[in-house]
Amino acid sequence: MISYNEAIEIIKTEIRKLTFQTEEVNLLNSLNCILAEDVIADVDLPPFDNSAMDGYAVKYSERKKWNIIGEVSAGNYSSIKLLENDAVLITTGSKLPTSADTVIPIEDVDVEGKQFLLKPDAAFKKGINIRAKGNDIQKRKTAVDRMTKINPQVAAVLASCGKEKVKVNCKLKMAVLGTGDELIPIAQKPTEDKLRASNNYSLYAAIAEINHLPINLGFVKDDKKIVRQNIKAALEMDIDMLITTGGVSVGKYDFLKELFKEAGVKEKFWRVNIKPGKPIYFGVYEKEKKRTLVFGLPGNPVSCLVNFYVFIKPAIDYLYQQNKINILTALLDDDIKKKDNKRHFSRGYIYEENGEWKVKAKFSQSSGNLVEMSRANCLIVIDEEKINPVKGEKVKCILI
Repeated sequence: MISYNEAIEIIKTEIRKLTFQTEEVNLLNSLNCILAEDVIADVDLPPFDNSAMDGYAVKYSERKKWNIIGEVSAGNYSSIKLLENDAVLITTGSKLPTSADTVIPIEDVDVEGKQFLLKPDAAFKKGINIRAKGNDIQKRKTAVDRMTKINPQVAAVLASCGKEKVKVNCKLKMAVLGTGDELIPIAQKPTEDKLRASNNYSLYAAIAEINHLPINLGFVKDDKKIVRQNIKAALEMDIDMLITTGGVSVGKYDFLKELFKEAGVKEKFWRVNIKPGKPIYFGVYEKEKKRTLVFGLPGNPVSCLVNFYVFIKPAIDYLYQQNKINILTALLDDDIKKKDNKRHFSRGYIYEENGEWKVKAKFSQSSGNLVEMSRANCLIVIDEEKINPVKGEKVKCILI
C-alpha cells in the first residue's frame, strides 16, 4: 500500500503521456475549453484612445470654464478640433478627439446652457480618464496564452481579437462501468438487498462538471464472464479513461484487479493509505499506440466520489495545466476523531464568518451515506501523522 502523495505522482506520470487532440470550435461553444494555441492580438486593444467614463473631453489647461461645442458618442466619431476653452460631451468608450487629452467626469461639472463650470470641490489633472490605444495589449503581442481555460473574461478578449472560432484541446472521453449484484436501475424501487446504481450518475455528473465527455456503460452483475466481456469491450472503445466502480477490494467477488490483468492492463498501484477509498486501483492499457488509463474505484458511493475528487480530477487539472486546486484553510468548528495513520478526506461544510473561514465537521463519515455527502461542500484533509484534530485547529479544505 502506498501513500496518497506517491499515488498522485504515479497518476501524473502516466496521464501526461496521453496525446492531446485538438479541434476548432465556435467561440460561443468554447466555455471551459482549454486553448490549444497562443492567441495573438490582430489589433491594438483598445484600438484607439477612448474615454473611460461619461464626461467632457478637453485640451488640458488650468481653467474652470469651457464652451461645449459638440459631442462624441460610442461608434459615432466625428473629428472636432478643440481650442483650450472648448469641450465636447463624450460617452464611455467613445474615441477621443485628436486634440483632446483629458476627460473631466460629468459629475464634476455644472452645465449652464452651452457652457460648463468645474465644481468648487472638483480637481483634475492632465490625461485623466483616458484609455490609451494599445494599453491593454499591442498588436502582434500574445493576448491569451495556450492552455488557458476559456471563461467569460477570456472569451471577451478572444472576441476582441476577432476569434470567431478557437483551437482548443479535445475533451477526454471517460467511460464509467458499475459492477455489483446488488445494483438495480434507478427507475426501479429497491427491495430486500438491492440498491439503485447511483455511482454511474455521480461520476457522470462529476466528469461533465469539469467539462469532459462522460460515457455511461451502465452496470453489470458480479459474474466474472460478463464483467470480463464488458471490460474487454470498453478497452476497445475510443476512450481515454475507463472508470469502474466496485469489485476492487479483497472479497470473494472482487475480481476486477484479476480481470484487468487478463485484459492486458498494466497495474501501477492498488490500495492507497487513505480514508475513505483505500482499495483504489490504477493501471494503464496500451494497444497500437492507444493509451487508456484505468481506474478501479470502490463501490461505496462516498468512497467512489471522494476518489474522483482527490485522484482523477487533480490529475486531469495537471494534464491541462490547470493547477489551481480549490483549497482553503479554515478553523475547525468541531473535534474530529482520527486514530490511524491514513490520510483522511472527511466531509465538511465550509463557511465564512467575520472575515474568517470556518468548517463544520459534524457529518457522518460512513462510506455509504450519500445524503450527508450531498450536504457537504468540502473535504477536510487530515494528514497521515495527524491524530484527533480539535476545534479551533486550522485544516485544509478541498472545495467540492
